[in-house]
Amino acid sequence: MKNWLFLAIAIFGEVVATSALKSSSGFTKLVPSIVVVVGYALAFYFLSLALRSIPMGVAYAVWAGLGIVLLLAIAWIFYGQQLDFWAFVGIGLIVSGVAVLNLLSKVSTH
Repeated sequence: MKNWLFLAIAIFGEVVATSALKSSSGFTKLVPSIVVVVGYALAFYFLSLALRSIPMGVAYAVWAGLGIVLLLAIAWIFYGQQLDFWAFVGIGLIVSGVAVLNLLSKVSTH
């Protein structure tokens, strides 16, 4: 179970870092640039810990799926990015794909 916590921390670090990337203005602003570097460092460190027991394909699917959904939500709330019907359909397909991979596929078994 702690490996899933490591994956959650990795996803959080990546989402924070990617969000700060926009604010860094091409690494010209110091504080957001530091947040980017630290966030990605934490993300990859905790991803490496999670991969000790979570299969790589499953971990990456969860990482990518949740990362996309969370970043779209941040872009929508904080940056005013408009999401249309098809964006929500895409988000639903991403979430569905991750759920199928984790709940129905045998790839996640050891």
